Amino acid sequence: MDKIYITDNMETISILRKANLANKKLAELKGIVKTIPNEKILINFIFLQEAKDSSAVENIITTHDELYKQFIFDEPQSISAKEVENYVEALYKGYDIIRETGLLTINGICEIQSILEKNNAGIRSQSGTKLINSITGQVIYVPPQSKQEIEILFSDLERFINDDSLYPELDTLIKMAIIHYQFEKIHPFFDGNGRTGRIINVLYLTLKKLLDSPVLYLSKYIIEHKLEYYKSINDVAETKNYEPFILFMLDAVYETSCNTISIVGKISQAMMDVKHKIRDELKLNYYSQELINALFYMPYTKIAFIEEHLKITRKTAAKYLNELTEYNILSKHRLGNNIFYVNKKLLNLLINE
Repeated sequence: MDKIYITDNMETISILRKANLANKKLAELKGIVKTIPNEKILINFIFLQEAKDSSAVENIITTHDELYKQFIFDEPQSISAKEVENYVEALYKGYDIIRETGLLTINGICEIQSILEKNNAGIRSQSGTKLINSITGQVIYVPPQSKQEIEILFSDLERFINDDSLYPELDTLIKMAIIHYQFEKIHPFFDGNGRTGRIINVLYLTLKKLLDSPVLYLSKYIIEHKLEYYKSINDVAETKNYEPFILFMLDAVYETSCNTISIVGKISQAMMDVKHKIRDELKLNYYSQELINALFYMPYTKIAFIEEHLKITRKTAAKYLNELTEYNILSKHRLGNNIFYVNKKLLNLLINE
């Protein structure tokens, strides 16, 4: 496998035109995200969806109910839900790393992967699996087989990610696509490469200021176009023609940006509807923006969360949640000895997106 080098088929007219459209839509998304009163509301929404669908690419399937319960109860709801929780934790860790350091390094990527897999195996020392053409039976691609080769290629990728003096005129979205391909083909870990690679995508766009926070949910697009994704990425390995793969990734950014803009609008409207009902229709004296933010922080909540978010007593938090249930804003449920509440508007958004 070669180090990164730029070829003519990475900057064709078709690629540059599509990159321009994707950049404009991404800039529109960046602006619209600012309309959400607390960025963590959107980040949680996107992270939950991204984690669920990115894990689904790896055939880790969980239900919405299992997933949301996983975040409010201490005991694991299922192995799959725990895997998705690990993904969310890894995303947040990656976001913290780039905010604190302004870099996305090998060490940072290894830390993300270790959270995903819950081990400290690090860069693999085993041989990588060969990629075989399913029709001809021919070997298309052989990943790096030695740890030394992996480390050399990984170091080259690290520099490409962080050193803006390398190919300074190359569009950031094109660089993101190249980074994604190179990471997947280095295949630096024994497990978790796919999910780590998809986390790197959005962290890179945040690192390079195309987004203020990692809210671009690409895994859904990849799932919906799974055959095209794998074909285009394998074609690069077989023919060295990057154009179809880069065009695929640019389409993913454009379509996902459009979808996320729509999501922002729906979340904003749902928050306004609940705000209007609590403040104007019901005229509840405990209305506050902090209450609305707390109700939309996660689709499932419990008394302890509201107590912590609003800095109120447990008795008062229970009173608020039970009243909001009576007014049909929330629904109340029991799991064993645990009581939890569901924000019905937010849950419907998550299920239907």
